[in-house]
Amino acid sequence: MNELLTVGALVRNPAIPDWGVGQVQSVIGDRITVNFENAGKQVIDGNVVTLSLEEF
Repeated sequence: MNELLTVGALVRNPAIPDWGVGQVQSVIGDRITVNFENAGKQVIDGNVVTLSLEEF
């Protein structure tokens, strides 16, 4: 699923729902930088975490 993410996509980290919705800032290989509403900027290892795409 992470391979489908593009800059600007809205996502959630299902393992940590308290972070809220985040917007993908960059995708470089397996490193995904996301700015979450309640956790700020986080660098996610796409090999470890599968982010869920938000549909609005």
